[in-house]
Amino acid sequence: MATYAVHAAHFVLPGRLTGEGYLTITEGRFGAFSTERPDCEIVDHAGAYVGAGLVDTHIHGFHNHATTDIDPAGINEAENIGNQCEAIADALDERDEGFPGARIPGIYLEGPFFTEKHKGAQNPKYLVPPSYDVFAEWQRRARGLIRKSALAPEYPEAPEYISRLAAEGVVTALGHTDATYDESVAAVDAGATVFVHTYNGMRGLHQREPGVLGCAMTTDETYAELICDGHHVQPGACAALVRAKGWEHVVLITDCLACGGMPEGNYMSGGLPVVMKDDLCYLRNEDGTTGSIAGSVLTLAKGVKNMVDWGIVAPEQAIRMGSEVAARSAGVDDVCGSMLPGRHADFNVYAADMTLAATYVGGKLVARA
Repeated sequence: MATYAVHAAHFVLPGRLTGEGYLTITEGRFGAFSTERPDCEIVDHAGAYVGAGLVDTHIHGFHNHATTDIDPAGINEAENIGNQCEAIADALDERDEGFPGARIPGIYLEGPFFTEKHKGAQNPKYLVPPSYDVFAEWQRRARGLIRKSALAPEYPEAPEYISRLAAEGVVTALGHTDATYDESVAAVDAGATVFVHTYNGMRGLHQREPGVLGCAMTTDETYAELICDGHHVQPGACAALVRAKGWEHVVLITDCLACGGMPEGNYMSGGLPVVMKDDLCYLRNEDGTTGSIAGSVLTLAKGVKNMVDWGIVAPEQAIRMGSEVAARSAGVDDVCGSMLPGRHADFNVYAADMTLAATYVGGKLVARA
């Protein structure tokens, strides 16, 4: 259909939450919103919320495919990050305008500039200090696609690395770190603007050493990622973070591993054996037992619903935290995160209870509940 209009109870537009109305879609692009029924085909989603396509700024894979895969076996060595970046850029180049899957506005590098104490499921043999020269080679091979890079700020090399990337418009994020509050603030002063899966993989809050978490909660213009699956971070802690920073600076993420969307069982992640069970992924010990949490198998739509179900934010805010706020935090809000006229008509439809009802990419229905 060349032109049609979506009818729904609410639209989460850039400037406001509307009531009932119609949003026109023309040739796969957003058009105007109106409270009057337009003279074109109507796609009815009565009673629903319609929001911009979700922007997952921290995801590793899904359906047994990882962003680190280059061939079926995958390549997990840190020195091959350049190959992985190039493969993502190649995949993007091979798409045509009608590709029905998620768009790739940029690449996020989670590491390898982390430290041992809070390595989580990162393979410790690949952890190294931050190096701008190394990053520059990765960026060359990514053809400029890298938009965000994470590191531990306690490295002496961190402030220079952060400032050089900031000068190039690349976001730097702080995570998998045992940095003190002062070290974290110094990184923010140098240009860091995001905290990686806040609470997880970082020095916690203490009254005499606020740590990285304290820095995340007290720096107004930074963004805090949040894995809102109820396992990585309990609902009460999610609420505390939102109240500390304001929902406008909390980014809903999945941190989903390749085993997301797969049956329970044994998998590999980053060269490490993991077990997926009970909606969570754990490191697998040599004796076959499960160890610490390795990562999430959350979907972002479920995270949006969780934040509403837990009574932390309203539906409008939850949708924005997973789209508009997320895009802004990664510096890609010029191409995604909002339903603006002329942009690709990528949007989600949520039932009144915030269950995902339908997903559209380029104006085409690609999934329905």
